[in-house]
Amino acid sequence: MATFLVTGSTGHLGEALVRTLRAQGHGVGGLDVADAPSTTITASVTDRDAVRRALDGVDHVLHTATLHKPHVGSHGRQDFIDTNVTGTLTLLEEAAAIGVRSLVFTSSTSAFGRALTPAPGQPAAWITEEVTPKVRNVYGATKVAAEDLCELVAHDLGLPVVVLRTSRFFPEPDDRDDARAAFTDANLKVNELLHRRVDLTDVVDAHLRAARRAPDIGFGRYVVSATTPFTPDDLNELAVDAPAVITRLFPDVGGDYERWGWRLPSTIDRVYVNGLARRELGWEPRYDFRAAVDLVRAGGDPRSPLARSIGAKGYHAVPTGVYTS
Repeated sequence: MATFLVTGSTGHLGEALVRTLRAQGHGVGGLDVADAPSTTITASVTDRDAVRRALDGVDHVLHTATLHKPHVGSHGRQDFIDTNVTGTLTLLEEAAAIGVRSLVFTSSTSAFGRALTPAPGQPAAWITEEVTPKVRNVYGATKVAAEDLCELVAHDLGLPVVVLRTSRFFPEPDDRDDARAAFTDANLKVNELLHRRVDLTDVVDAHLRAARRAPDIGFGRYVVSATTPFTPDDLNELAVDAPAVITRLFPDVGGDYERWGWRLPSTIDRVYVNGLARRELGWEPRYDFRAAVDLVRAGGDPRSPLARSIGAKGYHAVPTGVYTS
């Protein structure tokens, strides 16, 4: 069995990765600024000595440690640069120095920034790896910078690196007041599986597949989101009448939504496309819109068992908007 280092191991994705790897019989170390059963070294990824200790004997690195979008209101730009950029560079250099077999960097679809929002009157955006990011905030800016460092180190030092631009998988309520007012939390999250969300189990699987494939890929960047039922031919209509498209594709869902008191989104502004990740990583996400609807129909939770088990972590020690710990 291989040995893994998970950075950000106390966090939502980090703990899920540690749990899964341990269950599979792998050796796993965890590095995080906060202590937890899933963390073996309590330190920052900016601490080079701690990173060296954490990497001892490691085959694969899963780098999830980050300041997130919810930290934009509570942390300065320099904090984001220190953790997301400098910390990533430190980890890349040290991992390359000992010759680990792969490093997987958890990025975000937030890296696309303003490219995600079409101008008024334009079709919904079709978001693939070919879309050029347009910075919106310091979180996205530092994710793009870290991705570029991953590519640089992969080419210059020969470290196999895969970047995963993950869509939404946080369990907390949405940070948009209008979204929380218009939809129940479960309704909103199931709707988002159509175009901009992914289940935690599928994110974990994408990381493990990327770690295995990285030595053959060298460097790669992939969108990780639930498989959308939409095609480019739907984009014009999605921007003005999303229910018409969804009802056409899922004619049986309308009755369920009515019974549950749920609503379909009136419009959709972007669609994340996972085709490249599925082809090149051999990744097949299981928890799409249809699967979630079927789970609710059966009287259950639309999330995977792993997502339910990990639950919500929060982002702050004291209340900050809808994000708390």
